[in-house]
Amino acid sequence: MYSAVDHQFMSEALAEAQKALYLANPNPRVGCVIVKAGEVIGRGFTQKVGQAHAEVQAIADAKSKGNSLEGAIVYVTLEPCNHTGRTPPCVDALIAIKPAKVIAAMSDPNPLVAGKGLGRLHAAGIEVHSGLLAAEAQALNRGFISRMTRGVPWVRMKIAASLDGKTALPDGQSQWITGPLARADGHHWRAQACAIITGAGTVKEDDPSLNVREVITERQPWRIIIDSKLETPLNSKILRNIEQLGVMMICAERDSPASQEKVRAFEALGVEVLAMPNAFGKVDLPALFAYLAKDREMNEIHIESGFKLNGSMLRENCVDELLLYYAPFFIGDGIGMANVPTLPSLDLRKDWQVIDHSLFGPDVRLRYIKN
Repeated sequence: MYSAVDHQFMSEALAEAQKALYLANPNPRVGCVIVKAGEVIGRGFTQKVGQAHAEVQAIADAKSKGNSLEGAIVYVTLEPCNHTGRTPPCVDALIAIKPAKVIAAMSDPNPLVAGKGLGRLHAAGIEVHSGLLAAEAQALNRGFISRMTRGVPWVRMKIAASLDGKTALPDGQSQWITGPLARADGHHWRAQACAIITGAGTVKEDDPSLNVREVITERQPWRIIIDSKLETPLNSKILRNIEQLGVMMICAERDSPASQEKVRAFEALGVEVLAMPNAFGKVDLPALFAYLAKDREMNEIHIESGFKLNGSMLRENCVDELLLYYAPFFIGDGIGMANVPTLPSLDLRKDWQVIDHSLFGPDVRLRYIKN
């Protein structure tokens, strides 16, 4: 159904979508190229939320060069939207230019679209197709797809460890296990996320800033601290520059007199404090992720935490992807990756699937997703 030329131009549209990797949240990362007489006459990718989508960008690019778009072929990595959100429907802009054909890599999982965009184009007499390089388009938007279909973000857990799986010395010292190239790659994944989650223990022990510094980005993710008892020190680095870098603190309760005093101190700094208790006096992690998807429109969450919180996330089945960095040495006695229960039998294990492996200097990065 699709020619080698179609594959080439959709690959170019996917390359445009890559440019939205740090930028588009909470919208999906979409790229578009417009082709006429075998030549690309317009390119575009999704801009910041509230600004132009990929198709509108590509149309504007083509028009700025004096090109006629009638009879062109539009390659777009996601089905064009047909509803009014923060911007007008992209299908209206496409219908207005009278292309001969629109090829989408994948249909939009948003229930407001879900085939309706392609349907409107077809009704307008435009030839439509979907499914070209769909897997590549889906990989770019795991978070958006997860939020639309499961009601939770795509949750990625990052861990840096020695070859024997230790993340710190017995006294908690962990800086630095991996080298600068691996740490810079970690910032690449931070920049993609809507929020970075850590625990109060990590804040107290490592005092991280948890912002994006090693890659250039116009948008910084939220920082979220899981702190059941509101024990985060007020002078922590993560609580600085809150006017530019939002911080959310999730506790188990905020109504007792002692908690109210702490909440007032955090809120005076600009921290947003929310109580989400579970039945055991800890934070209800599944409820948190449902809230982040529904109420805060967050697509991807990046976890950088310690042994205890990592274990809680895994035990409560909150993690979709593991981002593991291994440094080429052994620690011996030390702190492990996650506090997970011992398997009573290997038959009960739940395997993860490797989807990528890369070298960063002497360190190796492995990416796993759930089977």
